[in-house]
Amino acid sequence: MSNDFQQARVALGARLRELRAARGFTGRELAAVLRWPQSKVSKLETGRQTATADDLHAWAQATGHPETVDELITRLRTLESRSRSWRRQLAAGHKPVQDALTAEYERSRTFRAWQGSMVVGMLQTPDYARHVFSRYVDLHRSVRDVEEAVRARVRRQEMLYEPGKTFHIIMWEAALHVLVCPPPVLAAQLDRLMGVLGLDTVTLGIVPLGAPLKLPPANAFWLYDDRLAIAEDWHAELWLDDPVTVGVYQRVWQTLADSAVYGAVAHRVITRARRALDLS
Repeated sequence: MSNDFQQARVALGARLRELRAARGFTGRELAAVLRWPQSKVSKLETGRQTATADDLHAWAQATGHPETVDELITRLRTLESRSRSWRRQLAAGHKPVQDALTAEYERSRTFRAWQGSMVVGMLQTPDYARHVFSRYVDLHRSVRDVEEAVRARVRRQEMLYEPGKTFHIIMWEAALHVLVCPPPVLAAQLDRLMGVLGLDTVTLGIVPLGAPLKLPPANAFWLYDDRLAIAEDWHAELWLDDPVTVGVYQRVWQTLADSAVYGAVAHRVITRARRALDLS
């Protein structure tokens, strides 16, 4: 069990213990009210057992704090989100992280992605990926296995040509201009994107900088079929698999996709970004 998950479970248990104490119950007394074994109360409070939503509803009512139900459920959903800190994930380097993602790609058929700050990993050239991984190695002071990580990412891109898999990728135009690499590397990367526009398995949309938006561009995320959303932040990845949360990310993706341009118009946007590069 991950440290992140366990820490969140312990924090939830501490909150349950606080509510019980505020009511003036001992663990034995609360167990009697709830008709639970006392061991269950103890395990929930010490983070040795994961509460269910029904458990939390019952606890809030029995301790005289029905107004805390929403708070407790939110804590449970956060716990279930499986936050994976970069510090822990990168302890052995970037390649194991890439391998874990590859496993999710292999078991999925339909992919949707949003990326506003750089080219998505699934479409990165080796040189572009090398610079991206190097930046994150420096940030997180992690194991420098850049070449192994690049090879793992490039191997995963073979799935772009696999029958039965479809990739629906949306990027903000700003991602086409971010110089996380030297201009010649970015130029080759943009050439790669123009080639991707012709793939049968890939739908690539670009949200122009001047496009009307119903939502502000925010953190990057991937959707794997209808079962999993993986969102990225500076300190962690969130692996979100409860249907309500996945549904939120699906709506966000569709809202951004509605503002994107495709095909020949997307090609013109990418061409414009390439021409803006100073390759002298």
